[in-house]
Parts: sequence; structure tokens; C-alpha cells
Amino acid sequence: MSARNAGSVLDLDWISRVRVNHQAVLKRAQYIQSLKVSKKQWQAAWLLKAVTCIDLTTLAGDDTPSNVHRLCLKAIQPVRLDLLKNMDMHDKGITTAAVCVYPSRVADAVRSLKAAHSDLPVASVATGFPAGQTPLETRLQEVRLAVRDGAAEIDVVINRTLALSGQWEAMYRELHQFREACGDAHMKTILATGELGTFTNIYKASIVSMMAGSDFIKTSTGKEPVNATYPVAIVMARAIRDYYLSTGYKVLDPIILTCKIIIPIYHYVTGRYAAFHELPMA
Repeated sequence: MSARNAGSVLDLDWISRVRVNHQAVLKRAQYIQSLKVSKKQWQAAWLLKAVTCIDLTTLAGDDTPSNVHRLCLKAIQPVRLDLLKNMDMHDKGITTAAVCVYPSRVADAVRSLKAAHSDLPVASVATGFPAGQTPLETRLQEVRLAVRDGAAEIDVVINRTLALSGQWEAMYRELHQFREACGDAHMKTILATGELGTFTNIYKASIVSMMAGSDFIKTSTGKEPVNATYPVAIVMARAIRDYYLSTGYKVLDPIILTCKIIIPIYHYVTGRYAAFHELPMA
């Protein structure tokens, strides 16, 4: 797991100044999509890296302890052993990043992983996933119960109403309470970018989430009509970099679309892809 983001005081002046250049983002996204994809062993290496960044997830209404158990076994061995041997990676401990389930299934996942002698972390969605429209105390209780049952990461969703109406201070307060309820568990904040309307809202929601102490920010729940896209990935990556330059705290965004996007976005976040530095955003 990554180091914690300590968060910061809400800077409303920063938020009020943000104006994202829509056309510049689209142009940059088009450029990224034109980049050549790594081939052969380099492509295989990035695909394996992608596997280690994935939360293997089941969020179905018919989830049972046996379904969760099978998911845990798959997370421990996500790639066929013969394929790993062909790449000389069979002894490198390739697993997914975590297993992700609903709060009511956290105990099942923890029990299955423990029985398999695996230290793979369990993540849990919470806070009224996916809509985030339940009462605040109910959302907080979901977080507490998931942590109590052994979740090492909590995936919270923002209240989109607050973001769409510009109530950034209220959104910050809610997320800060979620972070406190997480305790030692990492907090991943899902922005549901497909429902935020504009790149400016996405950037602001990203920054506010990080200021509130989010250790990760994520594009979507997977339940919205539009989920992760190249332009959204660029906006969020820029917000991550700006926050890091402002505070020194590292926040990650698990943007796993294709091998084609992992490489440029990775270089962008780590500051090794100079062309991105020219993007006019705010």
C-alpha cells in the first residue's frame, strides 16, 4: 500500500481560480491516443504491471461467500502459471492490488485470504455506493463497519449534488469525516466523473478530495453511463501533480484503461513526460 496523504486545509481561493481549457484537454487526449503502443516483451511487462494495479472486484446482488472465495483465489493467482513461467515471472509474486467487495462481504474475503495464507488487502466500497445519496450517518456507519471487519481500503463516493452545485466546503467536510472513519485504512475517493458535467468540476472535485485526505482518487464507479476516458484521465493527473507540487503529498489515481494509456499517464504523473508540462489548464 502507498504512503498516506495527510490532507490539507481547504483552499477555496485555489478552487475558485480554476478554469480548465476544454479544447486543450481534448487536443492532448487526441495526441496521447496517437502514441504507439509498446509491443512484445514491453507490452507484456506493462500488462503485468496493470494486473498488479487492479482491484479484482465483485459488486453483484447475488454475491455469496463462495463467490467471494473464488474471487480471492483468482486475485492471488490472476495470471496462469504457465504464462508466468514463459515470461520468467512465476516467482515474482504477481497478484492483483486488492480484492474489492461490498461491506457485508468484507469478512468473507478476509477469511478466505487468511485461509490461503495471503496478505492481499481487502477493499470495500461504502458511503452509499454507487450514488452516494444515503444520509451522511448511514454512509459513515458503512465505513466503520467495513473497517471493523478488516477492510484495508475504503472506496467512498462523493455526493455529486455538492460538486454540481459548487458546495465544495460541504463536500470537503463530508470527505474529511469519511477519512476519520477510515482510521488506518486507506481512502479511495470515486468522483463519478461521467456525472460531473465539466472538466473544471472534475479538476475541482479532484483537488477537494485530495485536500480532504484521499489517498487515491478514481474516475468512476463503473455504474455511470460514461466512465474513464482519456480527457478525464489527463485532468485528474494534472490535479494530482498540482496537489503534489503544492503540498508534497503523493496521491494516486488507478487509471487502468489500456496499456496504451498506462504508459503516458504514468510518465505524466511522475513528471517524466515533458510534453504534458505545456498543457494550459488553469
